[in-house]
Amino acid sequence: MIVGVMSDTHDNLEALLKAFEIFRKNGVEAVIHLGDIISPFTFMRILEYPGRIVAVLGNNDGDVLLLKELAVKAGAVLRRDVYVMEVTGRKIFLMHGFGDAETTKTIAHAIAITGKFDAILYGHTHKAEVTQIGKVIVLNPGEVCGYLTGRRSVATLNTATLEYKIIEF
Repeated sequence: MIVGVMSDTHDNLEALLKAFEIFRKNGVEAVIHLGDIISPFTFMRILEYPGRIVAVLGNNDGDVLLLKELAVKAGAVLRRDVYVMEVTGRKIFLMHGFGDAETTKTIAHAIAITGKFDAILYGHTHKAEVTQIGKVIVLNPGEVCGYLTGRRSVATLNTATLEYKIIEF
């Protein structure tokens, strides 16, 4: 399965719609959002994407009760801090982040070192990067909004092969 991985939309609907165009062109069947959606009106747009939606909340997400209500109505998964999902026999650990960028990266790498997951996906730092620790892929798709880095990016991940792409737009 090809999943689209995104983070830090920060209510930038124009960028979100462009990210969805990229996902459609790349055959994305499910979307993983790694936090900082921000508002329910943005989440409603995310929920329009055809396919499974899985999201974790970020440190800036507001109106959490309404976000959760929208997720339930749409049959989407929305979790507060972390979530472990299994897709095509792969265990994937999802989180937004904790503390500053370096702390978040340290936590993601520490989880990878355990070897209990096939992939660790995180956001929060707004910086796209991928590393491999043993057999574990550690992937941050960067920011959809482009506000902090001036770069907009998403990622795709093939859950069968663990091949990935970071796509700037």
